[in-house]
Amino acid sequence: MSDNKKIKWSALAFMAFSTVWSFGNVVNGFIYFNGIQVILSWFLMFLLYFIPYSLMVGELGSAFKNSGSGVNSWVYETISPKVAYYAGWTYWACHITYIASKGSGSLKALSWAIFRNAETYDTLPIKGVQLATLAVFLIGCFIASRGMNPLKKLLSLAGTSMFVMSILYIIMMLAAPAVNPAADYVSIDFSLKNLIPNFNLGYFTSLSILVFAVGGCEKISPYVNKVENPSKGFPKGIIAMAGMVLVCAMLGTVAMGRMFDPAVINASEESFNAYAANGAYWAFQKLGQYYHLGDTFLVIYALCNLIGQFSILILSIDAPLRMLLDNEKTKEFIPSGLRKKNKYGAYYNGILMVVVLAGAIILIQTFMPGATAVLQQLTRLNSVCMPMRYIWVFVAYLGLRKAYDRIPAEYRFVKNQKVAYFFGGWCLFVTAICCIMGMYNKDPFTFALNVITPVVLTALGLIMPKLAERERKNQAK
Repeated sequence: MSDNKKIKWSALAFMAFSTVWSFGNVVNGFIYFNGIQVILSWFLMFLLYFIPYSLMVGELGSAFKNSGSGVNSWVYETISPKVAYYAGWTYWACHITYIASKGSGSLKALSWAIFRNAETYDTLPIKGVQLATLAVFLIGCFIASRGMNPLKKLLSLAGTSMFVMSILYIIMMLAAPAVNPAADYVSIDFSLKNLIPNFNLGYFTSLSILVFAVGGCEKISPYVNKVENPSKGFPKGIIAMAGMVLVCAMLGTVAMGRMFDPAVINASEESFNAYAANGAYWAFQKLGQYYHLGDTFLVIYALCNLIGQFSILILSIDAPLRMLLDNEKTKEFIPSGLRKKNKYGAYYNGILMVVVLAGAIILIQTFMPGATAVLQQLTRLNSVCMPMRYIWVFVAYLGLRKAYDRIPAEYRFVKNQKVAYFFGGWCLFVTAICCIMGMYNKDPFTFALNVITPVVLTALGLIMPKLAERERKNQAK
């Protein structure tokens, strides 16, 4: 690539920022970490986890610039095909819980767009809500089974508009007291006592939510060698991106602190669940009221979220499955039945497995006390399962550093091997321990679901190679 076509570090920073960050991260951080007390947690998470994680991804991307399968390819090249299969399986399995949450998210967004309140959706019978969620999920599976991804452009549009609205929310909310000083705002106490988190059991069991929020930067790895002067330009862009994310997290938290009182959020379990499910919608609804625009911002946000949630549902059914089953290097560990395609080019047996697993999670939640509790539970479950895929990034990085002389890379995070091993091991440990701690919940049903779900998905991943081996032996007879 000629120099005039190279990506500038500043452009990379904005690309990475839009990939990693979203308004939902601000909302979850504020609600789950007692308001502005999350500021210190955000700072430590960025400094001790997010920046080294991103720079390690840069080194992996530089070393394997021609590998199209991302983490799967990295593990394949640094360790072995079988371990690469487990990495691919984990990436797919993590999306099962994510897929189960998208139907609920779509219905919640639709309800807000139509009724413009939380009560209509939250007071519906839970069995009816979950059956409707199952119907939305099955429609998504049907579209995916037809080999169609008609919502990709809409997803891109919704993602861009959600990103723009997130930035506008921060700017407009911080400016609101000057524009409309007579409105009702919450005063914020910035004393040191009020900024220090309460390091209790609830705090540590919620850290997986922050890990989930800052993960996923491996998506930008293909651009490492397309940056001007990668050894300097890439880390410069990543650090700039981390700074942008940190500023948005801080300012977004302050903006929400002027709207919502943590004491009200934490007044009861019902109140907490309501804010966890509806906080983002209330934020945009209040913003419109401050600017005398009624529910304009709320409706725009709800419609963007509706399109995005349903599009992500379809893509999350299709894309991770293809990453797992399209990989010729690891197909020996997967039974041939799962790799069969229909006339539309879709893995119909794989989609059927998604239907069974994600559908089971949706139906199990009919035993929850209400729709708000379901959304809160799914946030917790995703924060336990989704970060599990990040573990393989650090496994691949440790493998790359072990093969330092055999596998060259134009960009290196650090040159010292001991420092590299420390950061790789540290980030792996933080990810794993946060996932494990995130399983705990005072509600026995939620606790059980948080434990059983990853155990079942992991067990299935261990069984598949044995089924494939048995199949080969039967064919050889």
